[in-house]
Amino acid sequence: MSDQAVFLKGNLFRHISVMSLTASVGLMAVFAVDFVDMIFISMLGKEELAAAVGYAGAILFFTTSFNIGIAIAAGALVAQALGAGDEELARQRASNALVAGVVFAALFAVLVWQNLGVLVGLLGATGETADLAVHYLQIIVPSLPVLLIGMAGGAILRAHGDARRAMTATVAGGLVNAAVAPILIFTFGLELTGAALGSVLARITIAGLALVPIFQHHGGLSTPRLSGFFKDLAPILAISLPAILTQLATPIGQAWVTRSMAEYGEEAVAGMAIIGRLTPIAFGTIFALSGAVGPIIGQNYGARDFNRVRRALYDALLFTGIVVVVATVILFFLRGHIAALFNAEGVSLSLIFLFCGPLALAFFFNGMLFVSNACFNNLGRPFYSTWLNWGRHTLGTIPLVWLGSILFGAPGVLIGQAAGGVFFGVLSIVLVRRTIDAVEAQGETPKGPRLFQRQARQIALFFGRR
Repeated sequence: MSDQAVFLKGNLFRHISVMSLTASVGLMAVFAVDFVDMIFISMLGKEELAAAVGYAGAILFFTTSFNIGIAIAAGALVAQALGAGDEELARQRASNALVAGVVFAALFAVLVWQNLGVLVGLLGATGETADLAVHYLQIIVPSLPVLLIGMAGGAILRAHGDARRAMTATVAGGLVNAAVAPILIFTFGLELTGAALGSVLARITIAGLALVPIFQHHGGLSTPRLSGFFKDLAPILAISLPAILTQLATPIGQAWVTRSMAEYGEEAVAGMAIIGRLTPIAFGTIFALSGAVGPIIGQNYGARDFNRVRRALYDALLFTGIVVVVATVILFFLRGHIAALFNAEGVSLSLIFLFCGPLALAFFFNGMLFVSNACFNNLGRPFYSTWLNWGRHTLGTIPLVWLGSILFGAPGVLIGQAAGGVFFGVLSIVLVRRTIDAVEAQGETPKGPRLFQRQARQIALFFGRR
């Protein structure tokens, strides 16, 4: 057993709790600064600025989802190698995943940057609001490769069980943003430009602090070699491509929700933008759960201990339920104060009160899907995550949001979006239990070539190449 494979022993609920809570602290540090930025922008008294951030947020979610896919691949491959006792393979795959990720992220950033006007327009933004959203995004999108380094570096640290240092990197980034953004927004009068520049500086900080501990505490990275890079590209793509497709489902669904909400005016979009900033703070631990559970599943799969894999699944669901209930109770009692922070009135107030009420409980089913995604990605079945997430954000979003909008107006948009998560959350758990049984019965070796060859064939079939 590798000295780095820390999840092969010990209480799994404790591992899940520690990994999720530490990861969520880092996530919430970043999202909390976004939340504060939203308060600052609201204080400027310009509704079009808040609406522009709402539109831009949907596109940033889209770009960040690309990086999440690469980070999932890096974390899964490193965790599997460590669980199988091969630390050199872990270093090699970490290095090659970072190189591939930076290249792909740079190309993706160029593509998105060149089409920002079209993307913002597709979300329903018009006039000055659209111009402001494009300006905001033109500053942030070029830093996508830097964000990739930070996210993938954090995933590699978590694969080693080093959630604390991964958390420290993101907290430091959040503090940099918190210190710099208000100065730029108010002191220098840069408004949206200042908020965007603060986000870029935060990304640079996170990237630097994620890389340093890899070299100081976990053996560093292997020197990339062309032959080794192309050899590892197959397993990297076998996990990252379906993981990217999985992650892209969420912003596609969110784009439909944003466009549906836009029919009720900028006040409704601004209310949804507030909820969008509030959600990661309230449920940051659940958002972090997939990245936290993944290394635990990956290491025990690498060691072929399927009893611990199953136990990790059940403990993760228990942890999810506890967190959602606690967060919902807190939101309910603070709903008035939250609305007052943004001087919310009319539709915005209704949407905030709806989210901070019973609708928040539905996030448990999103948590079920997050846990399932982690299992599928680390058990060599990433396309299961892809199909489930696209189903949830198309069949489970578009018709229900449309129906909810007809029945209840702007609040119905949020109700329809939440309702779709119930069915697909339950379905994901049923499928993941069967997947664990199937993988155990087939006796696959996670670091052997057959698994990745089969995944590569799945990718080819997905795009119609035989």
